[in-house]
Amino acid sequence: MQSFYDKLESIWEKNNSLVCVGLDPDAEKLPSALKAEKYPIFEFNRQIIDATKDLVCSYKPQFAYYAGCGALEELQMTIDYLKEVCPEVPVILDSKRGDIGATAEQYAKEAFDIYGADAVTVNPYMGGDTLQPFLERKDKGVIVLCRTSNPGSGDLQNIVDQATGKTIYMTVAEKAANEWNSNQNLCLVVGATYPEELKEIRSAVGDLPLLVPGVGAQGGDAQASVNNGKNSRGAGLMINSSRGIIYAFAKAGTDNVGEAARQATLELKNELNQYR
Repeated sequence: MQSFYDKLESIWEKNNSLVCVGLDPDAEKLPSALKAEKYPIFEFNRQIIDATKDLVCSYKPQFAYYAGCGALEELQMTIDYLKEVCPEVPVILDSKRGDIGATAEQYAKEAFDIYGADAVTVNPYMGGDTLQPFLERKDKGVIVLCRTSNPGSGDLQNIVDQATGKTIYMTVAEKAANEWNSNQNLCLVVGATYPEELKEIRSAVGDLPLLVPGVGAQGGDAQASVNNGKNSRGAGLMINSSRGIIYAFAKAGTDNVGEAARQATLELKNELNQYR
């Protein structure tokens, strides 16, 4: 079975793209015409997927946007559709799970067996043993929070261990690269909003794949993200844009969700590729 790393390498080459599209639909923000659909969120996602699947390296549905409005069926429909129309494109379930071993096993079943995701985001706060039930799935990706893009991330992630002189985020990065990744299926989340930290982490983890949120609506710099985050082969990144792509129709003043999403994705893809 193809590993998550292999799947990423293949799609980076095939689609020549570092763009990850975040499928984070807010039911209140959908075009009025879609709100009458039986499955409005799925239909919204379907139009985006159909229009962008040749321009991306991954899709990342965010679990809370479906759970929060009772639309988990539409999350499943979305992932099933992705597997049907573009099975070569990795699907990341962004659920940020993290708990003791027995519970983590259930979360791994949720992500991989129930929803059929290729990868899942996880929180390492409770320690390396809580990651093992995910990491044991050798063909699946495990994307560990490291230096996140939100403004308050430094409250904990920037704390320096007096014994080692290292920040918590660098401790996570080094453990990920040197201790936790025995099955070669671990990746890190590093926000585009902190380009210098991104550079520091890349230097420490070699060619480990990085999921980079924060470009677009959060204000992360695309050029700095690629320059500081690319691996030795000019890839190694899944640079996520959610609102900037899925709500491009609103900015363009049109109800053509797919056309607007395609244009926004193509523009980001081309921008990122300038710096590879």
